[in-house]
Amino acid sequence: MNAQPRPFDDFRALIEAMPEADVAAVDAARARQAELTKPVGSLGWLEDIAKWLAGWQRGAPHIDAPLVAVFAGNHGVVAHGVSAYPASVTQAMVANFASGGAAINQICKTFDISLRVFELALERPTGDITCEPALDERACAATMAFGMEALAAGPDVICLGEMGIGNTTAAAAIYNALYGGAPEDWVGRGAGADDAALKRKADAVRAAIALHREHLHDPFEVLRRLGGREIAAIVGAILAARVQRVPVLLDGFVVCAAAAVLAALDERALDHCMAAHVSAESAHAEALRRLGKRPLLDLGMRLGEGSGAALAVGIVKAAVACHNGMATFAEAGVAGKER
Repeated sequence: MNAQPRPFDDFRALIEAMPEADVAAVDAARARQAELTKPVGSLGWLEDIAKWLAGWQRGAPHIDAPLVAVFAGNHGVVAHGVSAYPASVTQAMVANFASGGAAINQICKTFDISLRVFELALERPTGDITCEPALDERACAATMAFGMEALAAGPDVICLGEMGIGNTTAAAAIYNALYGGAPEDWVGRGAGADDAALKRKADAVRAAIALHREHLHDPFEVLRRLGGREIAAIVGAILAARVQRVPVLLDGFVVCAAAAVLAALDERALDHCMAAHVSAESAHAEALRRLGKRPLLDLGMRLGEGSGAALAVGIVKAAVACHNGMATFAEAGVAGKER
């Protein structure tokens, strides 16, 4: 008899069938750059960004409909005093997003980016990871599927962000499970934890890893046992973006924990993603190193909300403008490099 399908089977199938970048589009972008009125390679990383976009967008790079998607969830592990703020702040911040009063609202206005906020059962925190899984398999898979809906608006670039008191503890547990080391290697101060709270965070991660250790060989089990709804939804959004060939700008420590789950399943899974910035959260730089991602920005930020990813849109827009708008040597009547 055939085995009964499991909740994560469809996602595993999507990963196995992931599309790749369009090599011809990358070559065409490279050829155009060679004809623009500048020395070859003189715009540095801006040229790489344009080629990256072209490959995933399968044509001339563009950024006409960027979207910031912020996923918000609450965590049972907050009961252990791992955060400087109570879980009620998650709901309050979601209301602040809705009223336009948060930092992400101002950054989106500045760079003409659409913003959508996805609330994920804020009245029901996930299970306390120190004594039970955060989510069962079906709930985790359903939340991943919900996250995929962020692509329904048809963005040409998507920036992923999060809000959730306690979620840097969940993210640290994911990194610890995937990459090893001690909990202290991965926990940081998050939204402002003092020394005592930092110790409680490390102790919570240690307890969670010990409890779930036998199941942590499967990255999906790492996600559902140690993560949270917003992290699961971000995994779904990254995967949906890959299926639809939409370039992704990853935000900070928590978003990259979601990305790390996919990278652990397939090393090619994040080829359509760029790291927007390296945050001030102590272990984020190491997480990016493990993921093989060089951040576009290093501004000492640790806000979340997709703020670093939204700021990076300005750089991406500049890369696109230079690529598409600059004159070629022939158009400008400028002598090109002798061949």
